[in-house]
Amino acid sequence: MVRYIPFVFLVIICSCKSRPKGEALATKYCSSCHMAVSPALLDKETWLKHVLPAMAPNLGIGVWDDDKYYAQKGGISIHEWNEIVSYYRELAPDSLKAGSASLKEDASIFAVHTPVITDTIYRASTTLVSIDPFTGGVYSSAENGKTASLFKWDSLKAEKIIDLQSTGVDINWVRADTGILTCIGNLRAVDQLAGVIWRITPSLKEVHTIAMGLPRPVQTLPFGKDYVTLGFGHKFGGLYLVNEENRKTIRDVPGAIHAETGDFNNDGYPDLMVLYAYDDEGIWLFLNDKKGGFTSENILRFPPVYGSTSFQLADINKDGKPDIIYTAGDNGDYSMILKPYHGVYVFLNKGNFKFDVDKPDFFYHINGCTKVIAADFDQDGDMDLATIAFFADLKNNPSEKFVYLEQKKSLVFEPHVVTGLVDQGRWICMAAGDYDKDGDIDLVLGSYSRGFIIQDGYEPAWNIHTPLVLLENKKK
Repeated sequence: MVRYIPFVFLVIICSCKSRPKGEALATKYCSSCHMAVSPALLDKETWLKHVLPAMAPNLGIGVWDDDKYYAQKGGISIHEWNEIVSYYRELAPDSLKAGSASLKEDASIFAVHTPVITDTIYRASTTLVSIDPFTGGVYSSAENGKTASLFKWDSLKAEKIIDLQSTGVDINWVRADTGILTCIGNLRAVDQLAGVIWRITPSLKEVHTIAMGLPRPVQTLPFGKDYVTLGFGHKFGGLYLVNEENRKTIRDVPGAIHAETGDFNNDGYPDLMVLYAYDDEGIWLFLNDKKGGFTSENILRFPPVYGSTSFQLADINKDGKPDIIYTAGDNGDYSMILKPYHGVYVFLNKGNFKFDVDKPDFFYHINGCTKVIAADFDQDGDMDLATIAFFADLKNNPSEKFVYLEQKKSLVFEPHVVTGLVDQGRWICMAAGDYDKDGDIDLVLGSYSRGFIIQDGYEPAWNIHTPLVLLENKKK
């Protein structure tokens, strides 16, 4: 992850008269890369010791880190920089209030099934879980030591299917026993062209390479005769259209983390909707121009401190228009504090994919929320929400690692946590499907227990060796 830059070459001048100028400068320069960030979104210490020092080199202000000097040429003057620092220093709060309500456990929704654990040498490092929608087979990928593998789970016992060059992070099942597997190349935030896309047939333990040399790809979707791949990258990345012979760049920008496909303008051609979770965070709509390219439009935009993590299209209010369910909660960067705006959001489609980013139609606070899956879990005819939170408040409210939001009436949700789950793992990935083939939707959660603790003095209070759990739906 990105390191803290400890020292900045500047003299901070605090003057209330400089506030309007500092605000104008912050808006002018910071907004050239991403949405403007209000001082109120982070506490004073985080701004002054972490975020602003990390941003300084991008504006030409020199910093020292590990005895090396960093700065981009052609930046702002030291006087302008001090005005910006003063603006954030004066207006940022001393702390943020990010506490969340304690939730009672509920045993009536899901039954928790834990696997047979044979490996207690390594901590759990699951990066992918999946349920084959055609067969109900449960799969996972993990990186133990220097070895990455794909596993299949029969009766909650792991069978290694394939050794991987790097850990898998996404499977898209295209037919029974055939999936498109995306391997990230490197989990660390580095610029490395080591990502691979494979077509896999688990029963035959066969793999076929579709593309390689990609910048940390995180998802691959079939798109006509080709595939769309999201190269999250680090400083460099992109959104690509690939096949076994060619690669075409749709957008040459890092940070794409999740995509949905569909004919969004009803012209008979497939389109894309993509969430970007780096720098300029937001959701972009890519409409097929019918000539082999796309026209793009930003439909939702978020401040970079939100830490966008996932989204899903679903008709949450049953008006015939796809709505956006979005989560914010990545906390592994410069501002590693609990944040009151982390959680799950619902943005209703006002028509033609117009949304009100300033007034979400629903918000539920969950510290460090990582993913949401919208589905009718209780089979009552409306959409419910299952959420995981990797950067939950592990010290004070670990139950928010998994929260089930049952929709009782339109956009009114009742939160639940599952009895017997909180001590089993720390969930970084989640998948839905009918694994027991009984007609309802079950869940599988993947646990990652190697580092990324942002709360001082906290040690894992869950089983660090549990790679995954199955949540059997009991709402038949």
